[in-house]
Amino acid sequence: MTRKTIKYIAFYSTDIGDSQNRAAVLSATNKINYICSALRKNGYDVEIISPSWTNNNTGVYRGETKEVTEGVTLKTFATFGSKNKFMKFFKYLFSNLQLYIYLLKNTKRDEPIIVYHSVFLSFPIRVVKLLKKFNLILEVEEIYKDVQSASSFMEKSEFKLFEIADKFIFPTELLNEKINLGEKPFSIIYGTYQVEDERECKFDDNQTHVVYAGTFEPSKGSTLAIAVAEYLPENYHMHLIGFGTDEQVNNIKNKIELVSKKTKAYISYNGLLQGEEYIRFLQKCDIGLSPQVPNAGYNETSFPSKILSYLANGLSVVSVRIKSIEKSAVDEVIFYYDKPDPKEVASRIVSIDLNRKQSGKELIKKLDREFVVQIKQLLEI
Repeated sequence: MTRKTIKYIAFYSTDIGDSQNRAAVLSATNKINYICSALRKNGYDVEIISPSWTNNNTGVYRGETKEVTEGVTLKTFATFGSKNKFMKFFKYLFSNLQLYIYLLKNTKRDEPIIVYHSVFLSFPIRVVKLLKKFNLILEVEEIYKDVQSASSFMEKSEFKLFEIADKFIFPTELLNEKINLGEKPFSIIYGTYQVEDERECKFDDNQTHVVYAGTFEPSKGSTLAIAVAEYLPENYHMHLIGFGTDEQVNNIKNKIELVSKKTKAYISYNGLLQGEEYIRFLQKCDIGLSPQVPNAGYNETSFPSKILSYLANGLSVVSVRIKSIEKSAVDEVIFYYDKPDPKEVASRIVSIDLNRKQSGKELIKKLDREFVVQIKQLLEI
């Protein structure tokens, strides 16, 4: 089979937190890797083009082209460290300028290009699209203003990018309904559909282990997870694993210490885990907790990636009831609670019969097969 090559523009790094410290988010990188694997199954090689700049205060770093995995390469550009606002602005401009020049030189008319939506990419992508007439497949994970405050200029720039897209990739059906008013071709992918093999590594202590995995940003539910532990029986253990600022991590540790004095259950902070260490820890546990804040704006259109991680590793999943999950294909295997009340959440956790066979893994495998077909159809339209 003759392989084609497709460009994939995104803030991406293979070594998040290395010496170059280029701007990238682990959850986004994991999803990009998965989509690349689906493209490979359809006969495409992938060139990831990343305008990611360094987050360091000092240093000058060259751009390079390197292999990520077989059939997937990464192109980065030169960048430099900066301390003050003026130099940071120039750094962003310098990265966008290099991306703009590269695309002008290397893009053909009607060529399909996947772009991972970012407000920082809106202007260069819109200009190159106007000049080169390429086929824009826009991967939209969220609406920027739903996540954080944005200026009217940024908001208008974001929606102009939505308007010129030829096709879309969305994380939820609701986001398609909100953005894709012209009913353009689209595909839905909630997150990474990578089912993990059994590691056979369960805790052997006759306890039921519940895990919260994710950000320690307070609005995302980590504080509720700690509060829930106060109302769990003595044969339950609540684990928190994840990431945050130093202040957020210290806050988590302090809250855990306070709750541990009041509960009969166990509660522990188990650090930031990645890769095989993360997978093995999840598989040691029995129940995954996804306590999003129910009235947050982003809940209408985003999908909690931790739910897929839990299901892919064989866990039962307890989640707040929100539309983006209820309207998804995983709705049937989720144990919902309705109010962010620690007692109610604890009661829902305790109600789960762990002897009942879970179907989450089979559902993720089905979603994987379907997405490989969907992305092929989207590219061929």
